[in-house]
Amino acid sequence: MTGNISGNAYALTILSPIKDGYTPDEIAYADLIRDRLQGWNMEHNSPMAKVPQTYLCRFFVLDDVYTESLPGAGFLDTLTDLLPVVPDRTRRNALPKEDHLQSRYLVFSCNFHGGAGGDLEGYLRGMWEAIGDRIREIWGYCYGFEQVTDADTFITYMKKCQLPAALFFNGSNDEPLEEQLKALYLKQELAKFAAENQGLDAATLRRNFQAFMQRVAPTNLAEPTWLAGKYRI
Repeated sequence: MTGNISGNAYALTILSPIKDGYTPDEIAYADLIRDRLQGWNMEHNSPMAKVPQTYLCRFFVLDDVYTESLPGAGFLDTLTDLLPVVPDRTRRNALPKEDHLQSRYLVFSCNFHGGAGGDLEGYLRGMWEAIGDRIREIWGYCYGFEQVTDADTFITYMKKCQLPAALFFNGSNDEPLEEQLKALYLKQELAKFAAENQGLDAATLRRNFQAFMQRVAPTNLAEPTWLAGKYRI
């Protein structure tokens, strides 16, 4: 799906139908998934922080599609709005019926660094290897997921649930995640250095800056760096 690729970024959208069932405690599977996703917010970092090359992602449970007004109509229908000769009930019955979902859906949307070719399989394999147990606790109540036993079957399942990206928002600078995390770390540390070294003479400032460069190691992407998923300074 070339429409999912923008530069080195890949937009992944997954809709997995949730089984219409209940736990022994009479909790709907969709509500259980929603509750478990809410629980991820209480953890120090999202489990997705462990998945390589993830720029950003979002999970939610889609209960239905909602129509805020009746479906649009043509010129004659607009005219009858101004000249209401036809009874309102008759006009409403003539309009197309609203569409509704037959199931509730687990929606997973993410942007990741997939390279120029958009390595979707590589990303999904890394996701399974990094957080396979957490994937099971969320997707385990979706139709068809009982066939998932390893990385290969997970990739097959996710591809079956994939939708093409209609509106692509690329919130990255197109570089691998490691480089972006290092850039965030350097930006934060440089701002602190500037604040802490105001008003010093040139010689002292030079020594402090040399020590700063040694400490932050700009060319070392592994460490020190901004941690994936970190949202607190």
